[in-house]
Amino acid sequence: MDTPDVGVPPQLAERLSMAEQYEYLRTRITRRRTLVTAGAVASGLLAGCSTTPGGTVRTPATSRVRGSAVRPFGRHLAFGADPKTRMRISWQVPFAVRRPYVRLGHRPDDLGRQVEAEVRALHTPGVRGVRPAVEQYYVHAALDGLRPGTTYYYGVGHEGWDPASPAHRSAIASFRTAPATPERFVFTAFGDQGVSTGADTNDHVLLRQNPAFHLHAGDICYADVNGAGKTSDGYDPRFWDLFLKQTETVAKSVPWMVTTGNHDMEAWYSPNGYGGQLARFSLPDNGFDPRRTPGVYAFAYGNVGFVALDANDVSHEIPANFGHTGGRQTRWLDSTLGRLRADKDVDFVVVFFHHCAYSTSQHASDGGLREQWLPLFARHQVDLVINGHNHVYERTDAIREGAAARPVPVGASTDPTRDGIVYVTAGGGGRDLYSFPSGVKDSYEGNIARHDEVKTFHWTESKVPVPETADWSRVRYTGFSFLSVEAETGTVPRLKVSALAQSGDRIDHFEVRRGG
Repeated sequence: MDTPDVGVPPQLAERLSMAEQYEYLRTRITRRRTLVTAGAVASGLLAGCSTTPGGTVRTPATSRVRGSAVRPFGRHLAFGADPKTRMRISWQVPFAVRRPYVRLGHRPDDLGRQVEAEVRALHTPGVRGVRPAVEQYYVHAALDGLRPGTTYYYGVGHEGWDPASPAHRSAIASFRTAPATPERFVFTAFGDQGVSTGADTNDHVLLRQNPAFHLHAGDICYADVNGAGKTSDGYDPRFWDLFLKQTETVAKSVPWMVTTGNHDMEAWYSPNGYGGQLARFSLPDNGFDPRRTPGVYAFAYGNVGFVALDANDVSHEIPANFGHTGGRQTRWLDSTLGRLRADKDVDFVVVFFHHCAYSTSQHASDGGLREQWLPLFARHQVDLVINGHNHVYERTDAIREGAAARPVPVGASTDPTRDGIVYVTAGGGGRDLYSFPSGVKDSYEGNIARHDEVKTFHWTESKVPVPETADWSRVRYTGFSFLSVEAETGTVPRLKVSALAQSGDRIDHFEVRRGG
């Protein structure tokens, strides 16, 4: 049978927001299926499915394939709202399964606790001559009531596939909850990963840092290759199968805390394009609207508070989702930063999101972010901002009121209460690399060039790039890389920030101290 020719005509898509494109498709496509789409998950309007008291959608799972023949893959962890006591385990199966679950224990040979899991089925319509219809099945288990600072072993299974059986015991993995009281820890970060040899190598180098968790600043998989948030974008959901297999090596034991980039707006599934993310990931549910905007949340680990944001909501450069939260995200950000700053156990606040507030590479800087969020960062004295979007490593001096307020050369220390905020673009996660403007040299640890101003630009709401001169671009590196940040407690708490190339060589380091 021919694949239906569905989609929004490109000429029309140019004039429609993502929500309008979704509504156009919804009124044209009627699917008589018992599977529940992730778009229904996102909308919260589900017919024929049971719902738990907490509102979590539980999708009926049926399959004609024997469970013993269905091998789980693509395990990835994420914290719940409290990393000391909550963990979310997610994975994928190639066919729908019955009664999925997680086995859990304190030893790999004693997985006595069993936790029920849920299947979220994702249907992607086919496009004639482009791709077939695709069915994908993601499984999620919520582990609550865990002990702080404790290592747990786990295995994932379903009816017909027992992870504790001798045949499957080699797949048992482990994770560790956050400590009850703050202590030294390391976290890593990058954005713009994709499926590639570079991305896979980065994962292995990152794992050697023994991070407590990883921050992913968006553009996770690149199943949507255009990143414009349109149904006319080139899109193949099967790249997610490859991505989750690639990332499982590290994400099965290191919580993979993702947010949303422009390539993560997948217009097929929900009005804002995040139905796919809702199907694939279980993230902390303490944002302003976790059922529709899952990449917005906050958590505290040790003495550091972390805030994840959806930059598509305020981006002038790529406006498909501009203003989709009606200002609710920005109001939530203001209150969340205030709450974290008032927490006596939180010394530092780190914010991460996709688009760049300050960068001189291909996408440059986004004026929407600067207008709506940077005043809040300054008011609440955010200590470090991490972005992706530009596929390079770039780090600013300390910035206050839009200009370099204090130089922060390689190896220096900075105090946000006095100097301003350092912004890091960590977009070397594995996708094809960008470059800096013509004539602008890389400048990094071991290869420091003269510090000159850089001619660049920022995006405005009219999508007209406005030229500007950057006096704040301190470190630049064209290569695959990631951040490794060590958080220390004590009399003078510190964030020891390092950037590592894929070789493991350090290309940048500096310290953030408060009141030091």
